Amino acid sequence: MTSIADSGFWNGRRVLVTGHTGFKGSWLCALLLRRGATVCGLALPPATTPSLWALAPYASYVEDRMVDVRNANGIDAALSEMRPQTIFHLAAQPLVRRGYAEPLLTYETNVMGTVNLLEAVRHTDSVDSVVVITSDKVYADAPRPGGYREDARLGGADPYAGSKAAAELVVETYRSAYFPRGNAPRIATARAGNVVGGGDFSADRLLPDAYRAIVAGVPLRLRHPEAVRPWQHVLDPLHGYLLLGEALAQHKIEGGAFNFGPDLTATAMEAAQQFVGAMGGNLASGIVPEPTSGAEHETAVLEVDSSRARQQLGWKPRWSPGAAIETAAAWYRDFIAGQRVEHLIARDLDAYAR
Repeated sequence: MTSIADSGFWNGRRVLVTGHTGFKGSWLCALLLRRGATVCGLALPPATTPSLWALAPYASYVEDRMVDVRNANGIDAALSEMRPQTIFHLAAQPLVRRGYAEPLLTYETNVMGTVNLLEAVRHTDSVDSVVVITSDKVYADAPRPGGYREDARLGGADPYAGSKAAAELVVETYRSAYFPRGNAPRIATARAGNVVGGGDFSADRLLPDAYRAIVAGVPLRLRHPEAVRPWQHVLDPLHGYLLLGEALAQHKIEGGAFNFGPDLTATAMEAAQQFVGAMGGNLASGIVPEPTSGAEHETAVLEVDSSRARQQLGWKPRWSPGAAIETAAAWYRDFIAGQRVEHLIARDLDAYAR
């Protein structure tokens, strides 16, 4: 099995993607539809304008419900109607800085949203597998050579990280208390590194910020230019999620946590410079380091060890961080030039599968 193998498993399978209107959710829907799945979605309307979901042509192919994951009754009703077999739970408050500004919303969404979903799964007998997406930021801030392994201590020095670490504990508790072995749904968590790719328009993320700076003709301001991150193209972890969901449904694994990260890392400054160069280097006043003066915590080095995913799922990253950034830059560059988003998505899917 390789990172791009298509066994036909997803063809005709009913799959629910929570958070399908987000950046990663939109790309995951594209992958699943290409593999023949019957895709359902549960989310809030897109949080940005523009948004990949609004620009992409998938809305008519996805049976979706606009439901906040904090609404337990709404989730329960949606699962009862949709009858999914596999669930990918991506719905979240995904931004570190928004977590500082709105901690209550962040914990309600990321922790109680996960509880609400798993409660609904308990009462939906069609479900056989659940992949809960958390983050590589669930680990206590204690970098180690080779990166964090899945058995490293969980932590959370900011509300976003803490909420995702708490979601990991929720999954472990539900797995032990309500989904024992046998015919119960199998549940796993996925911890991906910093993802990049075309169509991300979120605030306070490096490449979208750089794209906006280029379009607006203003300098790109970096809060932590020296921060080391595991940059990877969004298609790398998403293919890992598919392999994980398939392994769970086929009872090849019982569950657990899985890291999905690249083999190499780079600083935020290095990633920004490469992206701006690939976009044509046209950035007014260049890249300006502008460290924040507040008390917001920022991990200096973040790297994960993905050996478990390699050994148990046959997954491996297909694109290097450099290739990921170059591919994302080409997407944004051609989007600015007026190319259709449908074409840009298909181009990246084709290139990744070659």
